[in-house]
Amino acid sequence: MKQTFDETSFLCSKIVTKKYSTSFSLAVKMLAPKIRGAIFGIYAFVRFADEIVDSFHDFEKNELINEFERDYYKAYNSGISLNPILNCFQLTVKKYNIDDELIQAFLKSMKLDLNKAEYNTEDEYNEYIYGSADVVGLMCLKVFVDGDNEKYEKLKSYAMSLGSAFQKVNFLRDLKDDIEVLNRSYFPGINLNSLDLNSKNKIIEEIESDFEEAYKGIKLLPIEAKFGVYTAYIYYKGLLKKLKSTPSEKIMNTRIRISNPVKISLLARSFVVFKLNLM
Repeated sequence: MKQTFDETSFLCSKIVTKKYSTSFSLAVKMLAPKIRGAIFGIYAFVRFADEIVDSFHDFEKNELINEFERDYYKAYNSGISLNPILNCFQLTVKKYNIDDELIQAFLKSMKLDLNKAEYNTEDEYNEYIYGSADVVGLMCLKVFVDGDNEKYEKLKSYAMSLGSAFQKVNFLRDLKDDIEVLNRSYFPGINLNSLDLNSKNKIIEEIESDFEEAYKGIKLLPIEAKFGVYTAYIYYKGLLKKLKSTPSEKIMNTRIRISNPVKISLLARSFVVFKLNLM
């Protein structure tokens, strides 16, 4: 039965999410059960595309990302794909009316990672972040509002701010690998080969501003989504706090992480804040 295959597809997306990001997987578990599958589906789709451009160094990346895109549209048009991740994603796109412009913007940013090494202007930087992160937040928002277009428009800018904040934290955390392994530099006007305190603080201030704006929207989310998104927000705020207290030279030489005990502590505090309606 197709239903069994579809259920298996969503299960595969859940496995992908858990394998690649225990933190995000934990946040998704804090969402209402009825929307978890769709968010797993979105994450698995964007994760596979990201893995193609970031990890598959021994393969033809251009060919793979183009094939991935073609196979997605084939799945969308036919209503099925034997690739369970694409099958799950096309079902999610149709159910929640996710705009194709968001998917195209995302794939455009992924393709930029294949050939573009530096982002020298604010416009280039903002366009990349919009495609690689903001639109993912908007895809998730489509699921959260479940067809309420008025609420979607009201929360749209906040979802984009949260996506931007998450992505910029990732950029700062992953500086070493981005520069040494992938030969990429995302922050314009900053010499990332010798990151100093002033440059680090400038980046952090920008991220904090994004988080401040995003928090306004989290408070307005439907109850089914609020705790899960707040959990992810608190985790990334914790990561930013650790990056803020870490010397610039150490950020350049190691990948900053949050330990599992600290993650559990952050989750517990988030739960208390949410349950006591202190947001």
